Amino acid sequence: MEISTLLVFIPTFFFVSITPGMCMTLALTMGMRFGLRKTLWMMLGELVGVGLVASLSAVGVAALMLTYPALFVVLKYAGGAYLIYLGIQMWQSKGKMALNLADDNPAIMSKKAFIIQGFITAIANPKGWAFFIALLPPFLNYSQPLAAQLVQLIFLILLLEFICLLIYAGGGKSLRSFMAKSGNLEHLNRIAGTLLIGVGLWLAAS
Repeated sequence: MEISTLLVFIPTFFFVSITPGMCMTLALTMGMRFGLRKTLWMMLGELVGVGLVASLSAVGVAALMLTYPALFVVLKYAGGAYLIYLGIQMWQSKGKMALNLADDNPAIMSKKAFIIQGFITAIANPKGWAFFIALLPPFLNYSQPLAAQLVQLIFLILLLEFICLLIYAGGGKSLRSFMAKSGNLEHLNRIAGTLLIGVGLWLAAS
């Protein structure tokens, strides 16, 4: 890939990734609740989903998906409803996601659950598909073999996405530490719950 292309590609995709969205809000919320280390599993699922969306967008499959938006309906509404449910539980200081005001021990949540949540959030967002369809093809030279180009571009996309996820999850961890020291765990639950409800509504309305 030419240097001139990289000089345009990297800042473009970094700016889009760092802009608050469903995945970044989820990283902030989970970083706030579980800390950075456990949130890495959610990031793994999200990055797999982003890589899949980017790959399919580049080869044109996503155009078919957007032609038949009903393919997204069940997934996005189910995912949105689940996030809203978790957010309501956090407002009530209940469930796996909520900080226990009496005993602030890490909740038991499987790695698989983290990965699935990140993956669903990434692939169930039609705006993400539309974004990759619009921005990724201009950086591809269709007169040259696509495989090597896709490997390079998707690697850079995932690297930029991972950096942004780390920034958001780290911010959530810092907020948790501040709120915990202040003895405001109930407020922390409500902040995180509100963010989750917002992500759920965003996903369902996309």
